[in-house]
Amino acid sequence: MGYLTIPQISSNAWKVWQRNKDVFMKTYRVNFLPPFLEPILYLLALGFGVGNYIDIVEGVSYARFIAPALVAITIMNASFFECTYSSYVRMYYQKTFDAIIATPLSIEEVITGEILWGATRAVINTLIMLPVLFAFGVVDIPLSLLMIPFAFFGGLLFATTGMCFTAITPRIDSLNLPTFLFITPMFLFSGTFFPLSLLPAPLQYLAQILPLTHLVAVTRSLSLSQVGLPLVTGLLYTGVVTTLLFVISINLMKKRLIA
Repeated sequence: MGYLTIPQISSNAWKVWQRNKDVFMKTYRVNFLPPFLEPILYLLALGFGVGNYIDIVEGVSYARFIAPALVAITIMNASFFECTYSSYVRMYYQKTFDAIIATPLSIEEVITGEILWGATRAVINTLIMLPVLFAFGVVDIPLSLLMIPFAFFGGLLFATTGMCFTAITPRIDSLNLPTFLFITPMFLFSGTFFPLSLLPAPLQYLAQILPLTHLVAVTRSLSLSQVGLPLVTGLLYTGVVTTLLFVISINLMKKRLIA
């Protein structure tokens, strides 16, 4: 089976999304707190704390510089961890995938539903976070509202990325490796807390490959009402890479579940 084989998917995939949504709603109060408190803590500690020692970064205050990066980080974390640890638990420990596949739904539809739910988690967290950023006055209105639909597409990017790792991970503990070797470096070196221009040239080129770099470029452009090349490039990168990883992730998961 080729990893670029186009999967056969129907609207039944939304039934898997519905199942995950119903489970989420039972614990929504707990899930509400992290995306609500996270921007407050980061803005107070870094934006307004460390920011007192930083004058202007790329023409804006430090708080306004990091605020859109916090949205991009939330999109990354919500979708990636939903489609790694949470999906792994549903697949391996709860045997949820086996139970659903026993119905008329196919493997491709189950994995697609998981990915769609991972992207939805990114939207939910963004919806919770944005009012906090509005209250602090660190993002522009109305263009920053476009971060809400973009959160779904950015979420798809990291949901498919996470699903690829889930497909090749032998044990749940092994998911710590992509977390520490892939997610954490992006968290620090994707233009999140300082401009990429401060990095050595080789690292600048490397950062351009990382998906979070392009999410940050898009959210920062929207939050600062700057429509230009970084916005266009980030959208194109997100679309192309997501499409490729979507196909690969489904085929990888299909190979694992059939084997």
